[in-house]
Amino acid sequence: MRRDAGGRGDPIGLRGALADRLLVALIAAMALFATCALAGHEAVSQLAKRWQQGANAAVTVQIPNPTPARMEAALGALRALPVVREAQAVDPGRMAELLRPWLGDVAGLPLPGVIELRLADLAADPVLIGDRVAEAVPGAVTEAHGVFVARLAALARALSAAALAAMLLVAVVGACVVVLAVRAGIAARRDSVMVLHMLGAPDRDIAGRFARRTAWLALSGGLLGVALAVGVVWVLVQLAGPMLPDITTENLPLLGLAAIPVSAALIAWVATVASILLWLRRLP
Repeated sequence: MRRDAGGRGDPIGLRGALADRLLVALIAAMALFATCALAGHEAVSQLAKRWQQGANAAVTVQIPNPTPARMEAALGALRALPVVREAQAVDPGRMAELLRPWLGDVAGLPLPGVIELRLADLAADPVLIGDRVAEAVPGAVTEAHGVFVARLAALARALSAAALAAMLLVAVVGACVVVLAVRAGIAARRDSVMVLHMLGAPDRDIAGRFARRTAWLALSGGLLGVALAVGVVWVLVQLAGPMLPDITTENLPLLGLAAIPVSAALIAWVATVASILLWLRRLP
């Protein structure tokens, strides 16, 4: 047992152990936040790609008074266009199911026929497609989703930038947390550092010894935080269901996940070396 300045008993190494646990817990929390921000960035990026490849490639053609002859004429005109990869008439029963939440029973309503298109060339002008269909079937209306998708893409880019900014903020806060935790660890081991310093140990050797331990603790906390965050993200994906892209080993940001605990260890090592060297140089 040893006594501090206030005369209270303090088991040897107790304060140091508490400082180490505090560092691990804080780094784990920072790693959890950083991993969640990275997962948000990746999810938004994949959603933007799916929107671009799906909705941006979809064009709908509405045929008033959808008699079989008019529908066949419209399908024939569309399938003859090189820019159209696929043209498929929407089943009236499916249309009724899609409209039921808003219009209720639509059995007696004069619904137009709807044809869904998939474009082979996303740069194709839907106006020209609409003119071609209108020539074959008077009254046909062509609608593209380019403006809507452009707004979704802009929103996705904004969310992605916000996620990256959050990751940067977490890194800055994490570095500050490491510095504070390192100072607490130095204060808890002041006697040991003073003994090594008075025995003539080089300052860089003393700093390196503490930095290696701090880096290992930060790496452990980073791995723990990443593991916890992966579990949280997996639960959220299961709850979100089809609204989010499927997560597989192929689209996981493995490099980013591995960089989080490594970055935590590197930040902890640099912060520890700088803090101890600065403190030792102030000693007599």
